[in-house]
Amino acid sequence: MIENPITITGSDEGKNLAIAGGQYRILVSGDATEGRYAIIEMNVPPGGGPAPHAHPDIEEIFYVADGTIQFMTKNGPVNADTGAFIRIPLDGGVHAFKNITGKSARLLCTVIPAGLDRMFEEISGADPTQIPAITEKYRQQIYPPDYFDDKN
Repeated sequence: MIENPITITGSDEGKNLAIAGGQYRILVSGDATEGRYAIIEMNVPPGGGPAPHAHPDIEEIFYVADGTIQFMTKNGPVNADTGAFIRIPLDGGVHAFKNITGKSARLLCTVIPAGLDRMFEEISGADPTQIPAITEKYRQQIYPPDYFDDKN
C-alpha cells in the first residue's frame, strides 16, 4: 500500500465555487496537504477580481494561465499577461487584481499555508452580510475598492 499516493484532479473535478464574480475551483485542498498549501484555479470574468485585501500569514503565488490581469499594490498597477508569475510574500501588504480585458482570464493560485481554500468555500453562496465575519475569521483584511486610487 502506498501511503502518499499520487493524485490527479481531472478537468471536470474539484470543488467549484462562486467567488468575487468569478468561478474558482479547488484543485488541491488544504485537507489533502495537511494544511501545508492549497491550489485554486481562478476563472475571472471581464471586470472581475477581489477588493483590495491583505493576509499577513499567507503567501500567495499566481500563474496567469490565460488572459491579462492587472495586479495593484502600493507601488502601482502592473499588467500580467499569459505566462506571468506573481508572488505575494508573507506580509506582502495590500493587493488586489482585476481582469481589465473583455474576455475571461484564468489564474492558478497557490496559497502557503492553506486556509484561503476554506475561506472561499465559506464565502461561496454565503449571504453577503456574512462575508466580513468570514474574512475576519481567516485573518483577511479587506479594504475599500478605491483604496489604491490615492496611493499612486
